[in-house]
Amino acid sequence: MFKMKQVKIITICGMLIAIAAVLGFIKIPLSPVVEIRFSAVPLAAAGALLGPAPAALIGALADIVGFIAKPTGMYFPGFTISSAVGGLIYGIFLEKGKITIPKIIISSTVYMIVVGLILNTINLYFFLGKDLLIAGLPARCIKELVMLPVNILMIAAISRVLEYIRKGLKQ
Repeated sequence: MFKMKQVKIITICGMLIAIAAVLGFIKIPLSPVVEIRFSAVPLAAAGALLGPAPAALIGALADIVGFIAKPTGMYFPGFTISSAVGGLIYGIFLEKGKITIPKIIISSTVYMIVVGLILNTINLYFFLGKDLLIAGLPARCIKELVMLPVNILMIAAISRVLEYIRKGLKQ
């Protein structure tokens, strides 16, 4: 038998998958290798509300749903893994306790390094090839450094709402 709490959690998961998929469509291409995206915010929300494992699942499903809804080239599972790892990172740092600015800064920095600079760079290497990747690597580093404060500000802006939703999930 379903409890109301489970229905709330399933609803939140579905909404976060949809939001992440839609935000995945919004991108600002700067070069063939560099795009500015806003997909970290729903991953952070999933991590803060539900924890690492559900946030990882939401990240993976959002990537797959986004590709099915609006395919842009070939599907590459490496980016699905990156999205899952992003949810995992935010879940590890934001699930427990109050969502504070230091937690947001640390989680966003780890996300930037692990997902933005390491995993996505490896994915682009396999997807695009070595020459194009090397040419775009400095721009990718600058993009990640520019996106870091943007992600921090966006997550901080929704942190109070996330705390409020958390209280509702505990009831």
